[in-house]
Amino acid sequence: MKEDTTGNPLHIKSLNHISLLCRSVEESISFYHNVLGFLPIRRPGSFDFDGAWLFGHGIGIHLLQSPEPEKLLKKTEINPKDNHISFQCESMEAVEKKLKELEIKYVRAVVEEGGIQVDQLFFHDPDAFMIEICNCDSLPVVPLAGEMARSCSRLNIRQLVHP
Repeated sequence: MKEDTTGNPLHIKSLNHISLLCRSVEESISFYHNVLGFLPIRRPGSFDFDGAWLFGHGIGIHLLQSPEPEKLLKKTEINPKDNHISFQCESMEAVEKKLKELEIKYVRAVVEEGGIQVDQLFFHDPDAFMIEICNCDSLPVVPLAGEMARSCSRLNIRQLVHP
């Protein structure tokens, strides 16, 4: 079978959803609704396991009740290099103010590239899955056009921890 490496070999249209294991589906619903603005939506009744579906910002989040919640990893350190999902926002100041009001611990990072500054805030959901909020749309998406992808570690990144 010849591999097609050009264009869109799988004919992908968009990201549909992410799926997350939870210690408590109810606690996670509250977080994703009250902090990130996702709305609960109807989930197929044929599923034989506890969970919930939410939708917002053009993406779905499927929450699945872990059969063994006590075995889920408990992270306390916020590491921007960890697995995460990122959302762009209209106002970094408004996001930071809201996180402080909700007493959500976060890490602030700044990426500087070619005179452009990108602000990032990283924090955990109730199950320690990393969330990033950024103004990343100010950083242009530039195709590599034949050159090897370079590591983001070569970017100038500053990090600050906030309670």
